[in-house]
Amino acid sequence: QAQLVESGGGLVQAGVSLRLSCAASGRTFSNNAMGWFRQAPGKEREFVASISWSGAGTSYADSVKGRFTISRDNSENTVYLQMDSLKPEDTAVYYCASRSFGGISRSSNDYFYWGQGTQVTVSS
Repeated sequence: QAQLVESGGGLVQAGVSLRLSCAASGRTFSNNAMGWFRQAPGKEREFVASISWSGAGTSYADSVKGRFTISRDNSENTVYLQMDSLKPEDTAVYYCASRSFGGISRSSNDYFYWGQGTQVTVSS
């Protein structure tokens, strides 16, 4: 059974960095685009970043562009989200997701597999 498991979240102070990991199991996702989304309390889930199957294409939400970097290691079936210069408004549960296709997408409706999420809390 295909599964995505996020890790790396935590409680940090503003300005520091965190790296989230998303480990896939049960099947290979090397041919699938992957994405990160987040949901803050009382808010809808929002797009953070997406990466194509090869890693050649990426897309970022304006709110994280220049601070976050998405990458993948297909040999390890793992996707990463490097988060630098964290801000309190980055506080949310972060979800990893996989598309059924290889191209990037900013819409959560285009993603088929979802992880359970990892909490990131940034204090001021």
